[in-house]
Amino acid sequence: MVRQKVVIKNPTGLHLRPAGILCKAAMQYKALITFTFRDTTANAKSVLSVLGACIKCGDEIELICEGEDEKEALAALVNAIESGLGE
Repeated sequence: MVRQKVVIKNPTGLHLRPAGILCKAAMQYKALITFTFRDTTANAKSVLSVLGACIKCGDEIELICEGEDEKEALAALVNAIESGLGE
């Protein structure tokens, strides 16, 4: 299992479009990918789970990847989030 904290840079947080981009990126990997925010754990492969976490700009989440391609998945998702998820 690997984990890393990352700050959301999107001005409007993780609304539908960036949440969809995050989920699409997560679904490319076999690893179980979740993230924690405050007291919530969300499935990064579920748009509804990501939206339900109510993440805003400046919030810090901790990505957690567990499985055969966990390191690649973590690196790709951190990169996607730091590059703004298409915004």
